[in-house]
Amino acid sequence: MKKVVLFLLVSVVFFSCKPKETVVGTKLDNKTEVAIKGDWVISSVKFPGSDYLKVTSFNIADSKCFEGSQWNFVSNNNKGKMELTKSNCASYSSNITWYVNKDGNMVIKFLTDGIKAKHTDSGYVLRVANVGASSFQLVDKVNIGGQVVDVVYNFERK
Repeated sequence: MKKVVLFLLVSVVFFSCKPKETVVGTKLDNKTEVAIKGDWVISSVKFPGSDYLKVTSFNIADSKCFEGSQWNFVSNNNKGKMELTKSNCASYSSNITWYVNKDGNMVIKFLTDGIKAKHTDSGYVLRVANVGASSFQLVDKVNIGGQVVDVVYNFERK
């Protein structure tokens, strides 16, 4: 019985990563982009089983390491920066490009130093939800143990 439980836990961790998606150009939702511009902090990351399952977010780190991370979105040029700062997690920072399309999705590209955004052809597509003056959510769909679940990143304005 212990071996079965161990196998299931290892399988969940192994299959909970999400591959990069190809980014496709679409029309922009400038109103939502302007509402999101500025400095933000991820206050929490929630998904079913988040208290005992691990999900690797953006192929960077465990989703819990994104809690407290600092994000900056500049709407006039669709650039920005993100930084992981949580203790007991590896530090990480990256310049980003982003936009919100008319379908209500945010497309994010994490940029590698020395490589321009136009040469980075993959990124992540997340649904934008509950945009307000002081908070918004990004919702990612991730396969965990054969089930597709929503991973919700809750942002709060700094």
